[in-house]
Amino acid sequence: MVHRFAPLLLLLASCLLPLTLRAQPSGSGGQVSIESDVQRADNLTGVITATGNVRIVYPDQRLVATARQAQYFSREGRVVLSGDVDVIQADGPSIRAERITYLVDQQRFVAEPPQGSQVLSRFPIAPLQGPRAQPATPQPTLPPPPR
Repeated sequence: MVHRFAPLLLLLASCLLPLTLRAQPSGSGGQVSIESDVQRADNLTGVITATGNVRIVYPDQRLVATARQAQYFSREGRVVLSGDVDVIQADGPSIRAERITYLVDQQRFVAEPPQGSQVLSRFPIAPLQGPRAQPATPQPTLPPPPR
């Protein structure tokens, strides 16, 4: 599961790296839109935070992530989405958790469920190409008829 989601979360991490205090319009070539109630960057700690109704849209990758809070810890190379997190790639994988921590340099993530619940991941499975292979069914061996 980690390998399948690594590209998805890497995209999400790259969305937060250039976070500015002004959201960009979505649907424009190569740009990421980050909408939230409040956005702040702390140059002393290197922490960038978007809080309240966070919505990250990356149209080129057809990726949308929502959470109550998104933080990028630039010195640690860590992205943390928390509070009702949904990461969805159109026609691709999706994950729902209470908290997702992504370690950028290691390309690893940990998804934590809400208290008393579970993390939900969905993966589309491509249909098989060509005729569907049937498993070989062993044929019973009959004794030769009596003479």
